Formats: sequence, structure tokens, C-alpha cells
Amino acid sequence: MMASWFMLCLVLPLLVTQTESVKNYASALGKSILFYAAQRSGKLPANNPIHWRGDSALHDCVVGGWYDAGDHVKFGMPMAYTTTILLWSMYKWKDSYVKAGQLNQAYDMVKWPLDYFLKAWNPTAHEFVYQVGDETLDHNFWGRPEDMTMARPCKKASIAHPGSDVAAGTAAALAIGSLVFKDKGDTAYSTQLLTAAESLYKFAIDHKGLYQTNTYGSDSYKDEICEAGVWLHRATGRAQYLNDAKANAESGYIWAYQQADKRLACHQLLFEDTHDTVQKNGVIDYFNNWLPGGGTKYTPCGLAWAMKWGSLRLAANSAFIALLAAEAGINTDRYRTWAVEQINYILGDNPHDGGCYSYQIGYGSKYPLRPHHRAASCPNKPAPCGSADANSPAPNPHVLTGALVGGPAEHDDYVDVRSDYVLNEVAVDYNSGFTGALAGIVHLQNTNHMPTTHNKCPCNN
Repeated sequence: MMASWFMLCLVLPLLVTQTESVKNYASALGKSILFYAAQRSGKLPANNPIHWRGDSALHDCVVGGWYDAGDHVKFGMPMAYTTTILLWSMYKWKDSYVKAGQLNQAYDMVKWPLDYFLKAWNPTAHEFVYQVGDETLDHNFWGRPEDMTMARPCKKASIAHPGSDVAAGTAAALAIGSLVFKDKGDTAYSTQLLTAAESLYKFAIDHKGLYQTNTYGSDSYKDEICEAGVWLHRATGRAQYLNDAKANAESGYIWAYQQADKRLACHQLLFEDTHDTVQKNGVIDYFNNWLPGGGTKYTPCGLAWAMKWGSLRLAANSAFIALLAAEAGINTDRYRTWAVEQINYILGDNPHDGGCYSYQIGYGSKYPLRPHHRAASCPNKPAPCGSADANSPAPNPHVLTGALVGGPAEHDDYVDVRSDYVLNEVAVDYNSGFTGALAGIVHLQNTNHMPTTHNKCPCNN
């Protein structure tokens, strides 16, 4: 009997280890960071890890930043939203980036757009550049960003043409950036970010209005002002910023957490700082709709499926906030379990291609080979790149490591075809909540709080 018990004690930890190692969340986190390196515009650094990317768009009115998706427009609203989420995850779960061996890479990742925002904002002229590139001209070009020759006009917010939403959203990114780099020990850069955040926020407050855009529209600036107010309050301790955030917090039905609607983030942040029941209920109401039994559809294998376009993005965004809410004591066990199950689906607990299929490119042995991404679809120079490459049935010549594709339709069905930009689009905002959720899960592993999950279509490899 003693011998049997001894053997059982040896075997059980092995079984637990094998179960936990099915998903390597730290590896997925590192790959997601690598995706953002592939999206860089401007003069690339000497340590550029993407060998098939080079300097590009060096004559833009504001050089740098990220290309938005598989195209080459630089959109301020989703870039600021993405940067805020990535910084939020670093602010909350720095230990995860350390554990994954990715902290320095993460600092490099977020500094790229922060530097761009600093250049895009002119506090003397009260002008903020929020877009570089024309959608039509850009989308008519299939090729490498390094080969672009089309005009790349700029759009600016100004006193005459306000943009409180995009300005405040960027102020939020700059404010949390100041906190993250202060923690890093880079006080000079932290101060520079905070100074810009405060002046850009004041511009958003003093000159109210929605920004003018054909893409990534907005119907309110209150959610961005709320978010920026919280982060500025945390960075400065000034009560007025928190009061502004409270005054701009809006209740009501929230369909999904995304760049066009940040009310859920506002609820979460204000609950963390004030413990206000109204804000807590805003979070609970959202997840009552998103978790099983609510109004959100689920695929047969358990993905929370809100829409066909970017289904995985929306699920991952919600998973990120769920992990934050759980950390703050809101339905902790339930939210953690659900969030991890959503990320598990993305990383392989789904039925596509016989199962164990990762919707993050480069993770595991099966993943999308034909994302809708111009640069990745182009062969190495001096070979030309054009419509033939866009329409080729062959896999992309370059692996867009770390990118999260749009994802499956409502019955878990998915086709890896480059021309299907609904299912195969990639974008900086697609990876944002996903990256944050991965950091949150690695933190659970670090602190021995990983939940027991019950994915409907588990990968058994």
C-alpha cells in the first residue's frame, strides 16, 4: 500500500504538469509582442527582429508608429487604444513579462507608438495628427510598405476641427505610459510622456468635438475622457482628473469592448479606484451578457462569438477585462475560468483542421498560413510584389509570427484564404486584448491561481 501511494504521488504531479503545459501562454505572449515589430513604420532600429521588414514611410508628416493592419494607413484611434491596453497589462502584470523573458521587448513594443504620439502632438499649435495615409489610395496598393510611392496625406485635430475622442484616447496612452516608464526607472521619459498627456487632455477638454474620419468612427468622447482621467489621476494624484472621469462615466448596454466603445474599461478603472457599486454593476452587467446564458452567441466549441468580423478579437478583449475584474474581486473564479477558456479556444481548443489549431500565427504546429497582410505576402526583394501575390493560393512567403487572425464564423467554420479579409484580417487592435489576457494568465500561473477549465473541444496533443 505504501509503495502504491508513493507511485501515485509521483504520477499526479506529472499529470498536472502535462495538463498545464498543453498551452504555453508565455510563449504566445512573446509571439504577440513580435507581431507588433512587424507593424512598425519609419526608420527601424538595429535590433529589428523581422528580417523581411525595412525602413518605410520616412517622408510621412509624422514618421513612426504602427501600420494598422494588413494595409499601411496609420490610424490614431485604434493605435492609442491598443497602446493603452498593452501598457495596462504591463502596469498590472509586469511579473508576467518578466516570467516570459519579454520585459525589455515589451518596453520596446510600447515605446514605438508612444514616441509617435509625442511627435504627432504639437501643443503650441494645438494640432494633433491622428491619421497618416489615405484609405482608398492605400487599399489600391498591394505591395511592401518599403515600396510605397503614393501620396500619404495627414488628418489633424485642431481648435477649428476638434477631436476630443482621439485626443483623450491618446492622452490615456501617454498617461499610463508615464507610469510604466516611471516604474522602469526612466524618469525623464516618464515626465515627457506625462507633460504631453496633460496638455493633450486639456486640448480634448477645452475644444469638445468628435474627430473627422472615414474609418474607425466614434459617437462619443466621454469614454475616452473617463479613461484618460483615471490614468492621469493615477499619474498625478490630482483629484480633478478623477472627478472628470466620474462625470464622464456612462451607464447602459455595452455590446462589446472595442476601440469605438471604452465604457467597460471606464467601469473597471473607476471601480478599482473608488469601489463604487454603480461601476461594479456596469462590469457585472456586461459579463452577464457575455458569459454563457446571456445574450452573446457561442460557437459549438465554446467561443463567445459576437460578430463575424474579428470574432476572436472581441472575445479576447472581454477576456482581458474579465481577468482584471477577477483580480479586483468581481466574480473571481467564474471570470477567470471563462477568460482562460476563451484564450484556450484561440490557442487550439477548437475543431478546425482536426483540432489543436492555433488562430495565433506561429503558435503550435497548425495555424493560418495566408493572413490578409501585404508585407507578409510579398517575396523577398528583388522579386516584385503585386496583385498576383495578393491572389496567390500559396502560403505567405513570410510567417507573420504572433498575429491573431479575425477568426471563425459562428459554427466554428474557418477558411485560411488571404482574400477573405473578414476571417483573415490581422490588426494591431486584434492583438491588444489578446496580449493583455495572455499576461493575465501567466500572472495566474505565477501566483498559483490557474483555474480548472472545461473547454468543449480540448486539444489533446
